[in-house]
Amino acid sequence: MRRLAVGTALLAAALSSPAQAQCAGGVTADACTKAVDLWAYMMPQLGTSLVGGSHTLGVGSTLGGFGHFAVALRGNAVMGDLPDLSGVTVGIAGAQSSNIATNSQVVGLPGVDLALGVFKGIPLGVTRVGGIDLLGSVTYVPDIEGDGVTLSTSDGNTKFGLGARVGLLEQSLVVPGVSFSYLVRDLPVMSLTAAAQNADFAINDFSVKTKSWRLAAQKNLLLFQLGAGVGQDTYDASAAISGTVSGGANFNSGVAQELTRTTYYGSLGFNLFIAKVVAEVGQVSGGTVTTFNTFDEAADKSRLYGSLGLRISF
Repeated sequence: MRRLAVGTALLAAALSSPAQAQCAGGVTADACTKAVDLWAYMMPQLGTSLVGGSHTLGVGSTLGGFGHFAVALRGNAVMGDLPDLSGVTVGIAGAQSSNIATNSQVVGLPGVDLALGVFKGIPLGVTRVGGIDLLGSVTYVPDIEGDGVTLSTSDGNTKFGLGARVGLLEQSLVVPGVSFSYLVRDLPVMSLTAAAQNADFAINDFSVKTKSWRLAAQKNLLLFQLGAGVGQDTYDASAAISGTVSGGANFNSGVAQELTRTTYYGSLGFNLFIAKVVAEVGQVSGGTVTTFNTFDEAADKSRLYGSLGLRISF
């Protein structure tokens, strides 16, 4: 658990693109550039750990109108890679491209999905169309201290998301449920400190804002529930980085990046009366992340992710 928590903290330190960073020259140029590259490297992983998979765990259909709701407690995990800073020495003669080793690490965030039926739709044969659900989410980021990394939030540890789902087909005995949904989610504003061999880094006012859409399908089969979906995620992040190189030289830089990726996923649920245990597995890909330094694994490589949780629906 500690490695997973620290891994999540490192992810939160990793959002930027060199094209939008202002690193001055001189003895701090290498430290500033490496800090920015670390953020750019980790940004796709953090975004996926926040938004990967369905908007409501295992739900691809509208709920059936007013009086129906669903609540799901879930954990999202990404098959990620964390940069290893222990062998990194920061140069003092301008920016120097280095190969930074990475270690495989599962990185994730816990969350809660919420859905409330508003309109059950218009009858069309054995199904309905045009149903509407309101969607919500709660994401939690803990304060963490350990293994050379300290992470704290400045506006509380939780953040709420809002969205809506429209039914293209309501699920029935013979028809699968099909829906389109849109959800906006943010992470709490964070601050983080970390260290390399001869430099210290600080990330302040770090924020991540996401927008995502999903086209999803669902079908219940007695004790089982099958689902699948496709969608697109946009991650918009910014932060202020600063640090000190051995010898006392300081640097500061503002950074920002927006990245869009495509996601595909499938789900399997097990019915337990009113509750369902649901597992999702998916893959996210696309977008381009350019770094000055190189890493063992590409920053914008495709990533596998998964979700596991418990959903209660009425």
